[in-house]
Amino acid sequence: MNAADVFSQFHKPLSRPLSMVTCYDSNFASILDEAGIDVLLVGDSVANVMLGHARTADIGMQEMLHHTRAVRRGAPEACIVTDLPFGADNTPELAASNSALMVQAGADAVKLEGCLPDQVRAIRKLGIEVVGHLGLLPQTATSLKQTGRSPEEQARILADAKSLEEAGCCAIVLEHVPVEFGERVTEALSIPTIGIGAGNKCAGQVLVLHDLLGLTTRQPPFVRRYADLRTQALSALKSYHADVASRHFPS
Repeated sequence: MNAADVFSQFHKPLSRPLSMVTCYDSNFASILDEAGIDVLLVGDSVANVMLGHARTADIGMQEMLHHTRAVRRGAPEACIVTDLPFGADNTPELAASNSALMVQAGADAVKLEGCLPDQVRAIRKLGIEVVGHLGLLPQTATSLKQTGRSPEEQARILADAKSLEEAGCCAIVLEHVPVEFGERVTEALSIPTIGIGAGNKCAGQVLVLHDLLGLTTRQPPFVRRYADLRTQALSALKSYHADVASRHFPS
């Protein structure tokens, strides 16, 4: 699937916003695809959400390739974007070679954090689509505070967004920036912005799957829970444990 064609549909007047959700395994990939989610993001958030690491920077290429393959098996026709993990895009050459591995594993596009136009150009030379990521950058952030509050920060992020667009990005994720600024960046670009804590004027939205479903105990303030599956799972498992202990299962 051509990721650029998918993203290009969502930056037109009156077009509906794009939906993106993180995904790390085959089972949820099939559910997300059946639900009609536009783009599945194999995020490096798998480090925190599923693998018990403290930071997204704590995993590497092998883990991301493993999860990309799993997601592709579960959703053969879906548009899949995979994060380049921390260190995988240190140079343009490294970014390009690692992006090729991601595509071989099943990704339609890769996502990289920060303003790295040279890396974007190197990846695009291989014909691989690239999604940028600006604002809060989890791989390198020392704080989870909102970014883009000051005029200086806003000017820098906006300049970075235009630089990534010129380099060939097909979309840009904006994380944890003021709502008004998210709208401003969206209006300034000809490619779609995908917001996560950036307001509803972005061309699309992305959330971490486990936050959305209420499977995590802590979550950012901009997340909306659409279910409380952790409570339901805990209740079910306690019931199973009690039934086994009392010999009511199997019956």
